[in-house]
Amino acid sequence: MRRFALACSLATCLVAPTGIMAQQAAIAAESTSLAAFSDAPDAAQAAVPAQSGAVDERQPQTKRILGLIPNFRAVSTDEKLPPQTLKDKFMDATQDSFDYSSIFLPAAVAAYSMGTNATPEFHQGAAGYGRYFWHAAVDQTSENYWVEFIVPSLAHEDTRFYTMGRGGFVKRTEYALSRVVITRSDSGARVFNAGEVLGSGISAGMSNLYYPSAERSFGNTGKQWGLDVGVDAASFMFKEFWPDINHKLFHGVKPATDSTH
Repeated sequence: MRRFALACSLATCLVAPTGIMAQQAAIAAESTSLAAFSDAPDAAQAAVPAQSGAVDERQPQTKRILGLIPNFRAVSTDEKLPPQTLKDKFMDATQDSFDYSSIFLPAAVAAYSMGTNATPEFHQGAAGYGRYFWHAAVDQTSENYWVEFIVPSLAHEDTRFYTMGRGGFVKRTEYALSRVVITRSDSGARVFNAGEVLGSGISAGMSNLYYPSAERSFGNTGKQWGLDVGVDAASFMFKEFWPDINHKLFHGVKPATDSTH
């Protein structure tokens, strides 16, 4: 029995270091993999739950925000998805443009534009609001297809928004706002967001085709370009924090309309 106990003790001494070294190697490999993406969760933070056994629950995205704002491209933190196909990019742009929730933003923009008399030629009243609305709707649809489908397909970019989901408010805000100029390629590399920057510019230039001639100027085109990029930056920030807001205010309950994609 003493021999057996001694043999077990020796075996434990030999195997334990090997197991620890293997565990450390696995954590190092995971850290290297996470570091490959600037928008991946911090490697040290990701390793903590594995070591401590704690459950690091992260709230999921919903297909629509408050049932009013399209959120089809947002990816929940740590969710792994296959590369986008050409069809995926087209369908995302189509959903963002023609889903029932896509009416909310043009309606809000039209009301603001009419309130500030942004295009005097449209006048006021119900007829004026109608003009503002359909122009805003066409602006949104044009931008969606250029930003989410046409340019990204040519540049081989992933158009989805990958949430960070960890870190403080400032860190997550900086990350979300930076996504207007930084994105992932179809292969997962960090690249310049040509779809957002160039696609928005092309869409703004095309708007000169259907706005009154008095509004067709480089200044107004640049203004529309900046507005489009700014709205998208704000939407990225909102999408980053939406799961937290949804969980705290609505206890993570998804509207029935969020069950479809």
